Amino acid sequence: MKLIAGARSDVGKVRSHNEDSYLVGKRIWAVADGMGGHAAGEVASTIVTERLRAQDRRGALDLDVITHVIDAINEAILEHGRTHPAALGLGSTVSGIASTRLGDVRHWIVFNIGDSRVYRYANGRLTRETVDHNEAEELIESGELDPEQAKTHPSRSVLTRALGSVPGPQPDVLVLPQRRDDTFLICSDGLTSEVPDSVLLETLRDYQAPDEAADRLVQLALDNGAKDNVTAIVVAVRSGNDTDTPTEESVETTIPKAELQVLNEH
Repeated sequence: MKLIAGARSDVGKVRSHNEDSYLVGKRIWAVADGMGGHAAGEVASTIVTERLRAQDRRGALDLDVITHVIDAINEAILEHGRTHPAALGLGSTVSGIASTRLGDVRHWIVFNIGDSRVYRYANGRLTRETVDHNEAEELIESGELDPEQAKTHPSRSVLTRALGSVPGPQPDVLVLPQRRDDTFLICSDGLTSEVPDSVLLETLRDYQAPDEAADRLVQLALDNGAKDNVTAIVVAVRSGNDTDTPTEESVETTIPKAELQVLNEH
């Protein structure tokens, strides 16, 4: 078995710069959507992905490691705001997955703070594995809004959890067994604001190659107006020459050349 990942990020049709950052690693895949105005949001999301990138290179992962690195990221963002007054108040979401071994069985760790999302596509079904940390989601849970109303409600933009806050936010963490033919979509809200879940499902079903799926999803958001930055990572488990669960050593990555150049500059 092997893991194959593809990614694409775009500034969108309205924004002047891209505050989204993403990580396509060997063990960790994540999207961060920065906030805080010009430059500050980009700095915050880059802090997130660079700290996760460093952890990805260190090797072993478990729930405690993921929680610890997220705490460290929150402190790093706060410290940047303290030492750069013009950027005070910067923050970021983070959503992602990590591949880990619990006992003798490989699992996924799904983690989330904010309103970026992780979806799992398997057996023809699409499941959202994360909960949006915004006021609209709380209104849905309380029965004051239905999901359709929440799509256009002003409170959907008001985050209730984000990195760069005091006290530090508690991440949602979910552990799932790795299964053959799993496909994960990790994305910023610039995608889900423009493309409904039904179309996400159709796209992941129709585009088997992760790079093609990521490219198509972002293009759909652009076609629909893309009022925000748009980022999508697609991570797929695919059958190889053996019957074992996927390993970090078997990861393949496909990123558009322009995006790859940006990553290599870090």
